Amino acid sequence: MRDLAHLDLGLLVAAAGLSLLGILLTWSATAATSGSSFAVRGALNVAVGMALAFAVLRLDARTLRAAVPLAYLAGVLGLLAVLSPLGSTINGSRSWIELPGFSVQPAEIAKVALGLALASALADTDQVRGALARRDVRVGLGLAAVPLALIMAQPDLGSALVVTAMAVSAFAVAGLRARVFAWLFAAAVAVAVLAFTTPLLAQYQRDRLLAFWRPEADPSGIGYQVAQVKLAIGSGGWFGQGLFEGRSTQGGFIPFQYTDFVFSVAGEELGFVGALGIVALEMFVVVRTLVIGIRSRDAFGRILCGAIAGWFLFQSVENIGMNLGLMPVTGVPLPFVSYGGSSMFSCWIAVGLVGNVHAASRRRIS
Repeated sequence: MRDLAHLDLGLLVAAAGLSLLGILLTWSATAATSGSSFAVRGALNVAVGMALAFAVLRLDARTLRAAVPLAYLAGVLGLLAVLSPLGSTINGSRSWIELPGFSVQPAEIAKVALGLALASALADTDQVRGALARRDVRVGLGLAAVPLALIMAQPDLGSALVVTAMAVSAFAVAGLRARVFAWLFAAAVAVAVLAFTTPLLAQYQRDRLLAFWRPEADPSGIGYQVAQVKLAIGSGGWFGQGLFEGRSTQGGFIPFQYTDFVFSVAGEELGFVGALGIVALEMFVVVRTLVIGIRSRDAFGRILCGAIAGWFLFQSVENIGMNLGLMPVTGVPLPFVSYGGSSMFSCWIAVGLVGNVHAASRRRIS
């Protein structure tokens, strides 16, 4: 119980509040066709996720560090498994493993594993020079490159971008020189050019990017979905049409609204004020994660929190941005809010890891 006493309640309450809102919004988006079944499953996902978070919170620092190689290996094996005959293709991406009664998205597990691996590998930063040694940079890039390549092979552009954001955040916290960042940025631009000029991206992903630049190019496909999402959000006004009362949401005009486009339910039914509340909670989770990392006296904890903050920040900005038509559709969920077991589990495990860093810092102080 001493570990629970050291838990950061602000982080817990914000994540729990977002999860509760996610259950309500999922219920509203699916009530007309499925009743409360999706909401019940969403609540079960949250319960399991919170249990995983508290289990991670109870681990001592030595056990957590010792488990890093196994976690990274499990993440890589999961990504390899999804590319084998065990994997299933859903919405154009071979990103899932179907199990009796549920499905697993290994890329979500890989996010947690990569955060731990980068924190462990980069924790030996030369604090005197305040910069990473070349060997540390090579090791970190290698650790990130493996899951990134396997995720792009699915292909899953959204998860690949999240993994990239995590790596950049971890390197930034660890003390990577600005000059090296510039070279990495140039390499990333080169990879992006190759992605658009070679078959690296699937055709549906190309269509999504084209629809972002030219919405009129796909009026019956992704262009239609984005247009309906923007219409729903715009019709919410200041305070929304009321939960379970949104005309677009209850009319079923937005396919799979309870997953990637759940923010549009908030915009239509809770209005600008409700949607802004979700944005505020997401940003609170990001800022609180950064604060806990900054206060940690352990390099492992600082880098881990930096990677997780980069993960949550990128996914929040990208998901909300694509709902507003400000970012291309990449299929990333809104942390703690979008329906999905794998995403919910990984987000709550990340909360447990941040809580573990916070608890370790509090124990040192006391």
